[in-house]
Amino acid sequence: MPLQPTPDDKFSFGLWTVGWPARDPFGDATREPLDPVEAVHKLAELGAYGITFHDDDLVPFGSGAPTRDGIIAGFRKALDETGMVVPMVTTNLFTHPAFKDGGFTSNDRGVRRFALRKVLRNMDLAAELGARTLVLWGGREGAEYDAAKDVHAALDRYREALNLLAQYSEDQGYGLRFAIEPKPNEPRGDILLPTAGHALAFVQELARPELFGINPEVGHEQMSNLNFAHGIAQALWHGKLFHIDLNGQHGPKFDQDLVFGHGDLLNAFALVDLLEHGAPGGGPRYDGPRHFDYKPSRTEDSIGVWASAEANMRMYLLLKERARAFRADPAVQEALAESGVLDLATPTLGPGETYGDLLADRTAFEEFDADAAGRRGYGFVRLHQLAIDHVMQA
Repeated sequence: MPLQPTPDDKFSFGLWTVGWPARDPFGDATREPLDPVEAVHKLAELGAYGITFHDDDLVPFGSGAPTRDGIIAGFRKALDETGMVVPMVTTNLFTHPAFKDGGFTSNDRGVRRFALRKVLRNMDLAAELGARTLVLWGGREGAEYDAAKDVHAALDRYREALNLLAQYSEDQGYGLRFAIEPKPNEPRGDILLPTAGHALAFVQELARPELFGINPEVGHEQMSNLNFAHGIAQALWHGKLFHIDLNGQHGPKFDQDLVFGHGDLLNAFALVDLLEHGAPGGGPRYDGPRHFDYKPSRTEDSIGVWASAEANMRMYLLLKERARAFRADPAVQEALAESGVLDLATPTLGPGETYGDLLADRTAFEEFDADAAGRRGYGFVRLHQLAIDHVMQA
């Protein structure tokens, strides 16, 4: 398989990723700002198919209408010249000091109303540029002090806001899908909807749950010491994986936003295998953008920025090739069968079987040899080693 990315791979990058000037809480920027038009052209040259942005990444906060219109026109021209698309748009409700206590769940009603207007305007831009998904990251929706936030009321306001956004999209004919992006902490001490599971549960309480899914991020789930591939499998099971953010992370610490695969390599392999092929026993694949939400290391110059963008795509393609070979390996298929992985897809109850039938089946309990079952070896270590062998091409 060639390792040169093409638009068919559906690789996309956030404008805030390659455009990050590398300022952090402890140090000033180490790179100059990047023109969005340059980002479009350079990513297209590297083989990406899409670029995404927060509203303020593209148009600086507070810009007047003529400035805004000019920036958008230049950006659209670059998209037309390169064939790049905008598959997803998101809104910045976290940088300006007004959002210090959140956007949709701020204790200040005026801020909540301002946040809604800001997102509605960005939805208009999303539709204008052909985006199909609006990602919702509530990085400031949370608290540091338990007594400072009425979480019950905050969830009411969150639901109220998302219901309004969905109604606006439908009334305007935009047909947007909405993807909630979970994160446990940073910048707030505790962020509302901190994990994929929390977000999946919240979606079911919305007026139009079919319009809402999730946008899980590798680092965000691994910050909670969770297995990202397992979380994605559940999102696919629910039919709620509307978008995905790929990067690298070394366990439960600050959000590192490393190059994809430059953290937990084996979990990245399991993830790519799942996205590309679905579950071993059958299940949906993911056909949306492979979106890289990483930050070029603060140590890198402009050359390093583009080298790291290339590294994300190369890592995915390498793991995609390794996953293809893993699935096609007869030894792997034998190990999957021996371990019972493939048997898990067989329903526990037979066709039409009821609990009455189960209670009447003596082989299911009275005559079941639990001791023999306890002596069974599943061969999981061999199966895992085969995965490692393929990752390392041993």
